[in-house]
Amino acid sequence: MSATPTPTSPATEMPRAAPLADTPCRAEMLRQLRSKPSVRGAVIALVLLLAAVLLAPLLAPQNPYDLGALDLMDGRLAPGAQAAAGMHYWLGTDDQGRDMLSAILYGLRISLSVGLSAVAIAAAIGALVGLVAAYLGGIVDTLLMRLVDFILGFPTILIALVLLAILGRGVDKVVIAIVAVQWAHYARIMRGRALQERKKEYVEAARNLGYSTWRIMTRHLLPNCMGPVLVFATIQIANAIALEATLSFLGVGVPITEPSLGLLIANGFQYLLSGDYWISMFPGLALVALILSINLIGDRLRDALDPRKS
Repeated sequence: MSATPTPTSPATEMPRAAPLADTPCRAEMLRQLRSKPSVRGAVIALVLLLAAVLLAPLLAPQNPYDLGALDLMDGRLAPGAQAAAGMHYWLGTDDQGRDMLSAILYGLRISLSVGLSAVAIAAAIGALVGLVAAYLGGIVDTLLMRLVDFILGFPTILIALVLLAILGRGVDKVVIAIVAVQWAHYARIMRGRALQERKKEYVEAARNLGYSTWRIMTRHLLPNCMGPVLVFATIQIANAIALEATLSFLGVGVPITEPSLGLLIANGFQYLLSGDYWISMFPGLALVALILSINLIGDRLRDALDPRKS
């Protein structure tokens, strides 16, 4: 006689699958990021700066780009001074009567927009070039890498100055100049990582399954190569902001009607010896805080993702 199946008791039920726990690598990375007080301070400073940039129209007491609203009689007022119209200038004014607090908030917006957009475009172009060079190899790899070596052989500021001398001043022109000098770095990093990934089994399996070259590069190879590129892009945001400030300080960056932090520093440079320190000092402090916070986060993120460091 066959035994009749007995219903499964609650004690013998199969256990339900628990949610996936955090991986040791990710947990260790987060632990390292949280372990440094400097990183926490940098994150807080960056969040505050981003909030100030997003809320600039609400926080700024004046629109610094509205030249009709500026009063030359309020030029070079000290911090905390009050204008004849009753407005308080907590950080003073520049030589054109522009409120420095408003100018810094809007200048941060321009500097950040230039840095983020330039890095995003440069990373996309450089990653694609490096991926194509590594996967196709041969003459394609040789030509693309010689172009990268040619660009990296020139000083960054020299190429940017030449391009802006040809294109003219403007926010979009500055973005083009920064992209032209930064994409080669991403191409070299992506190529080095893609050469390692190309030899692995999943790429060979994708080839044997008959997948197209474009699909293998974009859906299999690219996601496994983006780690170093993203970490490098985080650091390059600060470099792009610093390069934009340098170009604007030299007078070839953004137009004077839409000043960034670099142009604000340049406008007050001639007044430093006459005692009007605030025109250059406050935009300089804002620029230092922005670049330093991004660099601290980027450096710590790079160390956390480096397998050679514990």
